Parts: sequence; C-alpha cells; structure tokens
Amino acid sequence: MSSIVGLGNPGEHHADRHNMGFMVVDRLAERAGVALSTKRFDGLYARGRLEGQDVLLVKPQTSMNASGDCVGPLARYHHIEPASVIVVHDEMDLPFGQLRLKRGGSAGGHNGLKSIIEALGTEEFVRLRVGVGRPGGAWGTGRGHVVSHVLSPFSDEEAARLPAYVDHAADAVRAVLAQGLSATMNVVNRRSVFTTPPSK
Repeated sequence: MSSIVGLGNPGEHHADRHNMGFMVVDRLAERAGVALSTKRFDGLYARGRLEGQDVLLVKPQTSMNASGDCVGPLARYHHIEPASVIVVHDEMDLPFGQLRLKRGGSAGGHNGLKSIIEALGTEEFVRLRVGVGRPGGAWGTGRGHVVSHVLSPFSDEEAARLPAYVDHAADAVRAVLAQGLSATMNVVNRRSVFTTPPSK
C-alpha cells in the first residue's frame, strides 16, 4: 500500500497556495470514489484504489509545521514503508504551473516536510512539489511577505487555471503508481503544465 499525503493548513481558506496538497488529494479521492472521512491520528484519511493499487489518501489536520504527527503514526499503523509515502506540497521555488517529482533530499525550508522527515526517521520518501511561485517573482523577500503570499488567494488568472493544474498534479501521482517514479520524473520534470505562464 502507498500513502499519498497532501499538506495544507486546516481551517485556512481552502483555495490558497499553502493548501495545494489538500486540493490534489481531494481530487485523487474523487477519482478513487472515496471520501476522506476517517478521523484518526490527527488526520482525515480514506482507503481506496488508484491504478490498481491500494492507497491511503491523507490530509493531516495538525498545523502544517506538525504534519509528521499525523504521517508518522498513520504509516506505522498501516505498515507503510517510507519509500511508499508520496507527499504533495506547495513549492515557492517553482513558478505556478511547474511540477517536480523527487525522492529524498532535505526539507529545503519547508517546515511540513521537516516534520515528516523527523516522524519517519528518513528523507527517503517521494515528494511532488507543486509550484506556487514567490511574491512578485522575488527571491529575497522577508518572512512576513512570504507567509502572506502562501496564505493568500490565487490571482484571477491563476484561479482560472487552478482546476487544470490540480488535475495535472493528480495525474502525476497516478503516473507514479502506474509507471514508477523514474519514468514519471522524466516526463513531469521536463516541462511546465501550461505553455505560457500566468501574467503577474
């Protein structure tokens, strides 16, 4: 069984940048025909099947920074190895419209990933990084500006493209299940979801 974990902030406005992981897992739940209604281990989750495989779809209900408090115990209870955990999260170091798949590596300043690494005791799980860009495209903004950006709603143009973007991210997860990580990385990591980026 694989665990597909979407990161977000419970109680926050759902359609903001920091909740991209929640949106992707919700879309996967729709496609699996299940509802994330089981409440346990500080999370909402459901068992289902995608691409002929048993999956556990998970939305931690802790703060983003404590996501591991859900992911670690849930994986251990269901005997899911870290290598079979796929975490979907927002990524400011990628522009809106770009996805990146990888296994392992540091948290890169993402506190949700840091918490999961600590809870699983390893960095060796799969991450789908969903680009949300930086405020104004800048790289040197202060922490307050960055926090405001990830918790803010999308621009009108981004919002118009958001359903397709979430679909592409969900398709990337399904491709990992069906074709494996390496083959999917070769496709997903080479191109943007959209032929033209949204205007600023």
